[in-house]
Amino acid sequence: MATEWLQEVPKESIVHKAYAFAVEAHKDETRMSGDPYVSHCLEVGKTCFEWRLGDAAIAAALLHDVVENTKFTTQDIKKNFGDEVAFLVEGLTKLEHFQYPENPDIENLRKFIISFSEDLRILIIKLADRLHNMKTLEHLPKERQERFAWETMEIYAPLAYRLGMQRLSGELDDLAFPYVHPEEYKWLLKETRDDYAERQEYAKQVVPIITKELERNGIHPLEVDSRAKRYFSLYRKLLRYDMDFSKIYDLVALRIITNTVTECYAALGVVHQLWQPFPNRFKDYIARPKANGYRSLHTTVFCIDSRILEVQIRTKNMHEENELGIAAHWAYEQVKNSKKRKAKWKGVEDKKELVWVSQLRNWQKNFTGESDFLEDLKTNFFKDRVFVLTPENDIIDLTVGATPIDFAYRIHSDVGDQCVGAKVNGKIVSLDYQLHSGDIVEIITQRGKKPSESWLSIVKTVGARKHIKNALNAGRRMLRRKAGPIAVEFKITNVDRPGYLKDITSIFANLKINILSLSSQIDSRMKFSTIILRSSVLPQQKIEKLLVRLKKIAGTREVSHRFVQ
Repeated sequence: MATEWLQEVPKESIVHKAYAFAVEAHKDETRMSGDPYVSHCLEVGKTCFEWRLGDAAIAAALLHDVVENTKFTTQDIKKNFGDEVAFLVEGLTKLEHFQYPENPDIENLRKFIISFSEDLRILIIKLADRLHNMKTLEHLPKERQERFAWETMEIYAPLAYRLGMQRLSGELDDLAFPYVHPEEYKWLLKETRDDYAERQEYAKQVVPIITKELERNGIHPLEVDSRAKRYFSLYRKLLRYDMDFSKIYDLVALRIITNTVTECYAALGVVHQLWQPFPNRFKDYIARPKANGYRSLHTTVFCIDSRILEVQIRTKNMHEENELGIAAHWAYEQVKNSKKRKAKWKGVEDKKELVWVSQLRNWQKNFTGESDFLEDLKTNFFKDRVFVLTPENDIIDLTVGATPIDFAYRIHSDVGDQCVGAKVNGKIVSLDYQLHSGDIVEIITQRGKKPSESWLSIVKTVGARKHIKNALNAGRRMLRRKAGPIAVEFKITNVDRPGYLKDITSIFANLKINILSLSSQIDSRMKFSTIILRSSVLPQQKIEKLLVRLKKIAGTREVSHRFVQ
């Protein structure tokens, strides 16, 4: 087992105690590969150490499967390691228990996992866990391999990307690719094997040339190297270009790492002086970063022998932020109180300058339309939403403060109308109970039941309130129909003339019929008018006498009546 990284952790750190605890807890367990189970915990801890997440998170990574797999409980973790580590382990255990729906709303599922995680470190440790599981996926049965790989590609790789963890997102996609698209993967390997090797060799020849030219212009790059495009990223790009390799210019790209932003633009000028730029292929992601915070300059040039080559230019800080994303924040938190270590982070002392701030702000803006920023580590991206589950494991997205009634109407209006009770996580709750992310909700219904008017003061969602009002109004109309009509409405169409309205009201007065309401409207040609009157309910004989007299008025064209509620 690879324990070398532990030697870099101070002996007094909680990390060593967590490692010893994990060894003891998992001593009787092995993985499907035959390796000791604790080897997996060590790999997850090592990844979090490399991401510099801090001692509490690394300890939680080492302990992440203890509650799930062994006799030890969250209380045991709290007793031995404190509230923070216990909180992280408990969050990881909840995520482990979650069963993914067969045909989920993918975006809703991603939101749910973020909200359910409560603390971004939980999600990041989960990503480290998923990374090692994907690296050892060959030991699982085929059906589990496919399901695990699908989850990784559809859920966890996009989440890593949105957290700005570029390298991790690409690695997860590449690890899942052979299992999700096996035939396409084999084809791509065959098509690119020789081309990759040849392009890598070409890029290696270019490195000393550009390095020398940069130095000659007073730019001292920290690093100049080449990188091959990831397989799954290449596959997606080929799909956009009809699988035509001749249209892919970044199969292998040159990467220049500088000290400052000024040097980035200066290096770009040197590259363009040295080789002719390819038209319309320059992208400035420094001035206008990607939505997940990615920053770099990209240009494509006609290089040696007129071959097309992509060049990426960024600072060291940008490179670390692009690779680690939000994990870079915790690295900064670890050094900010140390002048010696803080010097390594020159230029990012102000947390507002950290790329993770803009990443999260943009992410939250994209999802919720709000621009408020996080005040702590809690995942407030969806502070106005809760994500609950049906007994069938479908995810329902509701407004914060939503009740079982809101949930019922989200399922179906009939379920809402007939709701008489609810179970949350297997226990009966009141209908005004406020739901929380992760709750499993079951609605109890009764055939023929109708909603109560008191529900309007309980529900939080617009949809539920609309359904309740509609049901209540329908009920009132039904009662009125049962009670009978409350008025007679007369509609008279006539040739418009002075004194016509007076003739009508005189007839009503002579028959001693009280007019409840009267309205009149003249058509656009000013020729005909329509008069509508309402009276209290009348005997049929009196109605017939009234109709006869109205029809005899000079200018009357049509007279009708109806009973109204």
